[in-house]
Amino acid sequence: MHGAMLAFIARSMAKPSGWLKPVALGKLPGRYLAHQEGLPHLPVPPLQQTLDRYLLALQPIISEEEWTHTKGLVDEFRKPGGVGERLQKGLERRARKTENWLSDWWLKTAYLEYRLPVVVHSSPGVVLPKQDFLDQQGQLRFAAKLIEGILDFKTMIDNETLPVEYLGGKPLCMNQYYQILSSCRIPGQKHDSVVNYAKGKKPPSHITVVHNFQFFELDVYSSDGSPLTTDQIFIQLEKIWNTSLQTNKEPIGILTTNHRNSWAKAYNHLIKDKTNKESVRSIEKSIFTVCLDSPIPRVSDDIYKSRVAAQMLHGGGSRWNSGNRWFDKTLQFIVAEDGSCGLVYEHAPSEGPPIVALLDHIVEYTKKPQLVRSPMIPLPMPKKLRFNITPEIKNDIEKAKQNLNIMVQDLDIKVMVFHHFGKNFPKLEKISPDAFIQMALQLAYYRMYGQVCATYESASLRMFRLGRTDTIRSASVDSLKFVQAMDNPSKQLCKSKNQEKVELLRRATQAHRAYTDMAIKGNAIDRHLLGMKLQAIEDLVSMPELFMDTAYAVAMHFNLSTSQVPAKTDCVMCFGPVVPDGYGVCYNPMDDHINFAMSAYNSCAETNAARLAHYLEKALLDMRLLLQSTPKSKLLHRW
Repeated sequence: MHGAMLAFIARSMAKPSGWLKPVALGKLPGRYLAHQEGLPHLPVPPLQQTLDRYLLALQPIISEEEWTHTKGLVDEFRKPGGVGERLQKGLERRARKTENWLSDWWLKTAYLEYRLPVVVHSSPGVVLPKQDFLDQQGQLRFAAKLIEGILDFKTMIDNETLPVEYLGGKPLCMNQYYQILSSCRIPGQKHDSVVNYAKGKKPPSHITVVHNFQFFELDVYSSDGSPLTTDQIFIQLEKIWNTSLQTNKEPIGILTTNHRNSWAKAYNHLIKDKTNKESVRSIEKSIFTVCLDSPIPRVSDDIYKSRVAAQMLHGGGSRWNSGNRWFDKTLQFIVAEDGSCGLVYEHAPSEGPPIVALLDHIVEYTKKPQLVRSPMIPLPMPKKLRFNITPEIKNDIEKAKQNLNIMVQDLDIKVMVFHHFGKNFPKLEKISPDAFIQMALQLAYYRMYGQVCATYESASLRMFRLGRTDTIRSASVDSLKFVQAMDNPSKQLCKSKNQEKVELLRRATQAHRAYTDMAIKGNAIDRHLLGMKLQAIEDLVSMPELFMDTAYAVAMHFNLSTSQVPAKTDCVMCFGPVVPDGYGVCYNPMDDHINFAMSAYNSCAETNAARLAHYLEKALLDMRLLLQSTPKSKLLHRW
């Protein structure tokens, strides 16, 4: 599976939000380590089980003829003493020797060796509710409070008092929380790396602030080690603002938007100079970045959220805010003068939920009234980071600008707030809200294209030590039966036919729920298949035919790449498609509405984000109507 198909894979996880229950524990030194050591290791699923499930997953997405051919390859692969058993033994050996047989491989293949830009292709954005400030004062006040909220969360990480999360009664791995602050991705010629300065002898005490493409180092702790207060941070932000009013600066941050090999070359040019190297190191070491953006052009309310989503993902291009970023930084919080705000994060260290948990904490924190007015001790001037721009670097910036602007023009993104109902409706019907939404997506896609496609939904493996994600394959034999029946003319207008459709819908949602449960317990098929493929590469044996088969390529070509990222905050995460002719769909189901973000590429004539949004809205309404117009069956279905 090559890089372009692996981008995808890494999508931010999700599960029915009612399952994530934080339980606070008091501070105990080393509590985090003790907790981690109590977690089980990720299992290697049984070989025959994965191969059977692989054949089942292929049924709805390939022809019978192709399926018969692939079955022959699977039978060959699974023979006693054959290549499958040999690779399985290799994986089992690896699992015995490592903390997690998948995590290093996954980090490399899904992220660090992936060569397309992180912008759009890998880094997700989050759109937060619009704030009601309208000027620079309000912008800086809000940014100051936000910074204080993040530092409050950081204290819980540092003291190891972060509440452990639970999924279905099982404690989850908390490692990702320890990777998101004071970390940064570093470009390399063949593969990138991630550095984390939080664990060093002298952990960083500064953040990076960017305004008008100019970078500043802002110390956020006072000499006694306590975090600065909102008032103090506000004063420091004002100093930054007033010393960066020029708008003619070279947007050095644009370099981070380029193809990873090009950026690696430019990075090496850049840090040859001692001043530049010091400035780059300061950004890399900082706890996180705050981007103080210029307002975006006024647009009508109905497209406002979609425009903000684009700002979060790519900054709007070289004329707008894309130079106001350092996209390799794990966490960048974005606050614009017009009240739009959110964040973008580099995906290698973490999935969506830890980011959203941090966000929920900050949003709650910013609502609190300020209790203390801090004494006004004079604070040092924040340090401006200098860059010496050689003609060579200027040329690198120009090339990066051109490539970025093409990407910006190509991204088609739509945020839809579905107002008719939220997760409470499927719950009343005893259907998993996530399964209900996934089936609506299947129905929308089928109505648009007359067929179903390989669909990726991320499932959390955090029940296991260092667990990341596996794939829930939402296109199933049962989902296909449901979508085909839904609009079948011979199944219209008759009560018993409606009853049949309801049964098919319930069966499809139950199958999805069962696949989800299987995935979070480490029994899905995608990472296991990837593991065997990587094991074959490591063993220097010839690639098994199973992985060279067109059916495998079809199964890994996710035209729908989806993720549920539930949050208490009324926000939505967004990301780009993972294939040129696909969609990226992320959603946050609230009680009485659902936030969706969907993306496509303008360069593909067949895809259109607004069209998918329209069909998805209709599918959700039709499914509700179907359930409401059919008498409840006596059997209460458990979800």
